[in-house]
Amino acid sequence: MDLLSNLGLGLQTAFTVTNLLYALGGAILGTLIGVLPGLGPVATIAMLLPSIYALDATPALIMLAGIYYGAQYGGSTTAILINVPGESSSVVTAIDGYAMARRGRAGAALAAAGLGSFFAGCVGTLIIAAFAPPLTELAFKFGPAEYFSLMTLGLIGAVVLASGSLVKAIGMIVLGLLLGQINTDVISGVPRYSFDIPELTDGIGFVTIAMGVFGFGEIIANLGRPAEHREVFTKDVKGLWPTAQDFKEGFPAVLRGTALGSILGVLPGGGALLASFAAYTVEKKMRMGANEVPFGQGNIRGVAGPESANNAGAQTSFIPMLTLGIPPNPVMALMVGAMTIKGIQPGPQVMTANPELFWGLIASMWIGNLLLVILNLPLIGIWIKLLTVPYRVLYPAILTFCCIGLYTLNNNNFDIYMAVLFGFVGYVFYKLSCEPAPLLLGFILGPMMEENLRRALLLSRGDWSTFATRPLSAGLLLASLAMIVVVLLPSIRSKREEAFQDD
Repeated sequence: MDLLSNLGLGLQTAFTVTNLLYALGGAILGTLIGVLPGLGPVATIAMLLPSIYALDATPALIMLAGIYYGAQYGGSTTAILINVPGESSSVVTAIDGYAMARRGRAGAALAAAGLGSFFAGCVGTLIIAAFAPPLTELAFKFGPAEYFSLMTLGLIGAVVLASGSLVKAIGMIVLGLLLGQINTDVISGVPRYSFDIPELTDGIGFVTIAMGVFGFGEIIANLGRPAEHREVFTKDVKGLWPTAQDFKEGFPAVLRGTALGSILGVLPGGGALLASFAAYTVEKKMRMGANEVPFGQGNIRGVAGPESANNAGAQTSFIPMLTLGIPPNPVMALMVGAMTIKGIQPGPQVMTANPELFWGLIASMWIGNLLLVILNLPLIGIWIKLLTVPYRVLYPAILTFCCIGLYTLNNNNFDIYMAVLFGFVGYVFYKLSCEPAPLLLGFILGPMMEENLRRALLLSRGDWSTFATRPLSAGLLLASLAMIVVVLLPSIRSKREEAFQDD
């Protein structure tokens, strides 16, 4: 009964005119940036963080959440129509989705992606509503030692599950941790690593580094790529409703993808990305039907499974952020930043101190998923036309709005200069094939880890064994150690590399 009353409170909050408008706005903007290659939810949310200062916390977070799961929908559109994944988690969707479009079945592929995403999103939201309260109760048993161990597990998980080189992922985490140390020490009150620059005594702004690395860096990287002329299957988008055979083949894949995504989305690192790769691998291992199209040539299971997985993963990634205040991926790190901007301390107390915000956000996800199905299927032609906007027109406008937003943070040009500097740093990361997402996680978690480490040592009077003698803390540290050992096994390492280079 508690669950029903809580959901009733959430629906009551979400169904206000203001919150509905922001949910719709977030869903539209998320779909838009998912459709446009090179603009992801991380860059967009980073650019929009200055705008939430004028909003209440609930509509602000509803809008940012809508952008995140809207981008998962929009990313599949370009993956299917022009073989360019708008989102990294849509990479595997492009394999069979584009092949279906070439065979004149773009409509069925888009519908399979949209309906699978809707089902997975609704299930993922239900899982959040069911499991968030007990997890929050568990979180109240956490002390400084447990939080430190949990954050250690989160950072190690981010390294293990990051795509690409493990060494580069570790380097990004360490760099993020070091950048997080640029501030004024909370105990002694002495500035650290500020180099006598007054603006750095409060630390590097979260919005500044996020917008620089992910916003400016992405724009520079995209402008550096040669213009490619790709075939857009705009005339072949017809017959949107899948056939009975499509439903027969695709629905089991949706169920498997939803289950995989719901579990993997909670993991630190790239839960939704990992889920889509895992779902595609599972579908290829399943027995083929008698008249089924081979994978890579337009199999509908290769679209329905990964799309369901990445949307379920996107929803359940909210669980550790809402219940523990620990961001499992860069977008959730930005959401933690947004909550901090609005004066809300992320963690288990959010449910008790701000129940309207907590349950309103969860209820808005159901509404947002429904809005996305309505937006993505009938309005597909509008999204396709956006693909014709030249980059040389699009990106200067984005840069202008970014600079205006950065200046309004503190009415200081220094924030713009810092973002530009981090923009070039982000471009260097791109050239070196370094995934910058772990840097943001390290930057967010670093100061929190330091604070909890020092608090735990103060409470234990400098006894380091407190991390091993407290059962929860010891269990989390053992899980971290197990994760390191497992990923170093030769067989696991080769499978990990193969998973992120599939097809």
